[in-house]
Amino acid sequence: MLAETGAEQNGLSIEAIEIILLIGAVVAIIARRLKVPYTVGLVIAGIVIAFLPLGFEIAFSKELLFKILLPPLIFEAALYIHWKELKRDLIPVVTFASIGVLLSAAITAAVMHYVVGWAWPMAALFGVLIAATDPVSVIATFKEAKVKGRLRLLVEAESLFNDSTAAVAFAIALTFAMGMSMSPGTAAAAFGLSIAGGIASGLIVGWGCLFIAGRTTDHLVEIALTTIAAFGSFWLAEQFSFAGVHLSGVLAAMTAGLLVGNTNQLGFITEKGEESIEDFWEFAAFVVNSIVFVILGISEAGQNFVTSLGAIGVAIAAVIIARAAAIYPISAVFSFTKWKFEREHQHILFWGGLRGALALALALGIPDSVPYRSEILTVTFGVVAFSVFAQGLTMTPLLRRLGQIPSVEVLNRDEGDKGDKGD
Repeated sequence: MLAETGAEQNGLSIEAIEIILLIGAVVAIIARRLKVPYTVGLVIAGIVIAFLPLGFEIAFSKELLFKILLPPLIFEAALYIHWKELKRDLIPVVTFASIGVLLSAAITAAVMHYVVGWAWPMAALFGVLIAATDPVSVIATFKEAKVKGRLRLLVEAESLFNDSTAAVAFAIALTFAMGMSMSPGTAAAAFGLSIAGGIASGLIVGWGCLFIAGRTTDHLVEIALTTIAAFGSFWLAEQFSFAGVHLSGVLAAMTAGLLVGNTNQLGFITEKGEESIEDFWEFAAFVVNSIVFVILGISEAGQNFVTSLGAIGVAIAAVIIARAAAIYPISAVFSFTKWKFEREHQHILFWGGLRGALALALALGIPDSVPYRSEILTVTFGVVAFSVFAQGLTMTPLLRRLGQIPSVEVLNRDEGDKGDKGD
């Protein structure tokens, strides 16, 4: 069965999962004591594993990430986003996730074309796949830092939405890179249908699962149905395409998650079911995050960055500049509206644009026949490595410096007060 899903051939056997879970548990304990991001610890652990004779090899593949690991992470993140809060900031979130992503992709592509010398189709391909912030990296980092309120909503929602935009735009860019023709009208239609179809798929599967859940009081059945909603919505969307562009599976899983998480008052799921679902998906996210970041570390260790250091350096600079060009001007547009952003929030939105496994999955999905594929893949790994370590390690200190989370001294004092009260 594992072989049929493609998991076994990537080394993701039961034994491998057990080892990764053990590593994840140990890293979680150590990371909490050292006060470093859990995700960074997992990547470091993956790098170490790559040099140990443990008898298994695990590599990223687009199929592994898209069909097995990404749907539950997207669904779990959307499950806790409150629609009333999202609705208040939906306009700026969609603006960042559409205009912002396309602007960022265009700037990155231009830099890679004029500075590195990549042909326009390849530069555009890289610009699109690296433009979106990775929801896996972003959400894990903000959960670890215990960020709450509007800031967390903005960052998490933007990363989820722009993930869909980038995936659809990538499919269109790949069509051009492979020498296929597509008129601007067809490209626009494919883009719109992918987004609309993804939302529709999430609504269909989500409502179907809720309808069945309303006919039972068994919390185990309710958990099973939410699992079907996560994977089923993603699968349904990916079954249909227009002009070679699939419906957005990511947007489908996100829609299903929002639907399930915001219909508590309608009574589809029992009170015990809600508690069980929350515990189940929290554990599921821990498991999948452990797998994703450990595999990321293993994959990073296997890369030869020496021959592409120049291109990687240029790409890192381009991605940072492009992110700034997307965040600050768009924020300025909303300065005189009810959606005005605090200056601190703008800085965090800018630096919180982490790249991760999604960019790698898209890069791995480029056919071998496409020119510059190996260069794009290597540079993508380099940018992701920078993002995980440089941005991942400095994100929490930045949040504290900007007053978005309590300082270490305050946290230690609060813990001491709790201890005194306990005595």
